[in-house]
Amino acid sequence: MTSLEEFNKNIEKFLPYFEDLRCRLHRGVILFIIFFIGGFLSSRVILKKILEFIHVDGVTIATSSPFHFADISMDVGFFLAIMVSIPYIIYSFYIFIVPALSRSEKLSVLRSVPLSIILFIAGFSYGFFILYYALEFVASINTGLGVANIWNISQFLSQIFITAALLGFVFEFPLLLTLFVKLGVVKPQTLREKRRSAYFIILCVTALLPPSDGISLIAMSLPLVVLYEMTVLLNNNKIYVRTRS
Repeated sequence: MTSLEEFNKNIEKFLPYFEDLRCRLHRGVILFIIFFIGGFLSSRVILKKILEFIHVDGVTIATSSPFHFADISMDVGFFLAIMVSIPYIIYSFYIFIVPALSRSEKLSVLRSVPLSIILFIAGFSYGFFILYYALEFVASINTGLGVANIWNISQFLSQIFITAALLGFVFEFPLLLTLFVKLGVVKPQTLREKRRSAYFIILCVTALLPPSDGISLIAMSLPLVVLYEMTVLLNNNKIYVRTRS
């Protein structure tokens, strides 16, 4: 048997699994399209509720063109589709790899799912309110200076929600660090010794997120530093051994 024939034979063993993954990803794409269309068509109601919830005193939210609403509606549909389809894709990936996991690994993954959801919601909520109060503070300063606050609705909403969503994903890094420790890629001692480097990376990441003022930078960095220290504490002196049940 030639090497090519042997390769094809080995690939054939995994074809049923790849077909199952392809079907799940296909359903994920369909789910994305459905929620994108639903978000686009219901964007008027969604935007009205959002603007009522995040109303800032002394600020006039305006559009810059007659067709601006269509662009915003697409952004609403895209954001809603992303928030719904990503959890489904992650779940599909878990179902795909679960046959290859040991019992202890399955339990670890199952325990990490609710924790990852909690961390994302915490990061998103924290980022949302930090940005809201930062914008409210900026608006009050402008009003005090006699400067009118006429803000572009697209930039206003994208700055709040995209930054909040990104901060929600950044809040997931303790799970990633714990995974690296379990796999032996990073040692707990390294996490303790590289605190300063970790703090510098946290500051660099948060500096890329708006707003860019010093107070907001510190406010967004502090919870990430706390999460890092909690990760170090929970993984301190732990030795992970991969076992098969």
